[in-house]
Amino acid sequence: MADFQFIVSRFITDKDFLHALPYGEGHINDTYSVCLQDDEGVITRIILQRINHYVFKDPVGLMNNIVGVTTFLKEKIAAEGGDPERETLTVIPTTTGEYFYKDGEGNYWRVYKFIENALTYQSCRNAEDFYNCGISFGKFQQMLSDYDTTKLVETIPDFHNTVKRFEALKQAINEDKAGRAGLVQEEIRFALEREKDAGALVELLESGKMPYRVTHNDTKLNNILIDKKTGKGICVIDLDTVMPGAACYDFGDSIRFGASTAAEDETDLSKVSMSLELFEVFAKGYLSVAREFLTPVEFESLAIGAKIMTFECGIRFLTDYLNGDVYFKIHREHHNLDRCRTQFKLVQDMEQKMGLMQEIVKKYR
Repeated sequence: MADFQFIVSRFITDKDFLHALPYGEGHINDTYSVCLQDDEGVITRIILQRINHYVFKDPVGLMNNIVGVTTFLKEKIAAEGGDPERETLTVIPTTTGEYFYKDGEGNYWRVYKFIENALTYQSCRNAEDFYNCGISFGKFQQMLSDYDTTKLVETIPDFHNTVKRFEALKQAINEDKAGRAGLVQEEIRFALEREKDAGALVELLESGKMPYRVTHNDTKLNNILIDKKTGKGICVIDLDTVMPGAACYDFGDSIRFGASTAAEDETDLSKVSMSLELFEVFAKGYLSVAREFLTPVEFESLAIGAKIMTFECGIRFLTDYLNGDVYFKIHREHHNLDRCRTQFKLVQDMEQKMGLMQEIVKKYR
């Protein structure tokens, strides 16, 4: 068990430590809500996190990303008359001025100010939630649209390099480490027939036809703090995967997750489709802000980005299944195969609806 009192004292010395409790539902970092008390008896909270340096192998670069982006956002928010302490994360440095503390066991710790009177939802309760989700991530990209992406490191290298993801799938098929390739010939065929799709977004970025943007890369509703009074998104959180990428990465992954009519691991594929209604709801919210900065090529990439992000996720699940379930946590036999099948069903549905999806984007352009 970590000595929370000692760790917190590396960051804050003018308040007394009361207690630390596990906080949130994240699966990668260890997160704690810490209560502190000052000399006048006033109690405040902070967020203490242990960065998972097995997943994020460059914690120093990761923290430089976060500090750079949040500092930039604070300036933008203040200039627009907003509240910089509430509308983006605030990193609390150590007493020696660093943005993390490395303990004797090699663990990396960081501290954020706690944003009070806010909450997160694990899933959309209604269409309005998804609309507000679109606005929040659109505004996040808009405020960072002139940020110098060359200042960012890739915290997970090639995270959305779909070409390399596809090469990993072909390697997994050839090696067949778990002896499962014979069971998934239909899924393998489905993927191989779409190999050309894997390079579409990568080629646009690498050729310079589409600009690199600051992308969040985990654009789920639960990464937005919601104001308890207004019900509106106020702050995008979980910035560990902030990296250079395509705007449609974030748009597409939101659609993949939020516009699906079924759970990510649904076994009854008849329940799985992409809701055009939810696609339009998100697009309307996102483009109400993002249309200010998107280039024509970026507009054209949004609908296809939804398909490619979904396809990429599917081939990752299939790759892990073929390799013996070594990356994604599973909770039942063939769990990764079930996940793969839902993603491929979504891809198939998106292909049939692509024209309608593109028309919706044009509607709010």
